[in-house]
Amino acid sequence: MMTSPFVSSTPFLINNIEYIISKGRVIDLANKDVRLQLFSGINFTNRRIVFRRGGVAIRDLGAFRFDNILSSLRLRNVSTTDSVTLVLFSRINFQGSVRVFRGSQSVSNLGSFDNLTSSLILVGRNLTNSQIQQIQITGIPPRDILVIRQ
Repeated sequence: MMTSPFVSSTPFLINNIEYIISKGRVIDLANKDVRLQLFSGINFTNRRIVFRRGGVAIRDLGAFRFDNILSSLRLRNVSTTDSVTLVLFSRINFQGSVRVFRGSQSVSNLGSFDNLTSSLILVGRNLTNSQIQQIQITGIPPRDILVIRQ
């Protein structure tokens, strides 16, 4: 972490990595070891979206034309396999029913959550159930991650 004499909430880029200054410190918004592949078909087929870094919250998957079509996924942290959390929400803005995935895994069929995902949060650490519940209540994602809106 680099220190800074001022506080700002405006993100900026250094070497293609997005940073934000918070409480006098620069915080890397991207977790370079997290990987996520989303598929519109079961068994990792059809349309695919790939995230090569974590630390992202997508308020509305409609921004990617992927609202309510997620059917399978691959999630991993290449350096620490158990330090990754993906939270899927059935409604936009982190609302509705949730499905939580912790640790590296491949899910070939989302079963009862198939074609229901409208927003998601991906972080390179383990979010607790309490933290996830707080996100649902407030609609506010964890601090220091990139938020994508429609």
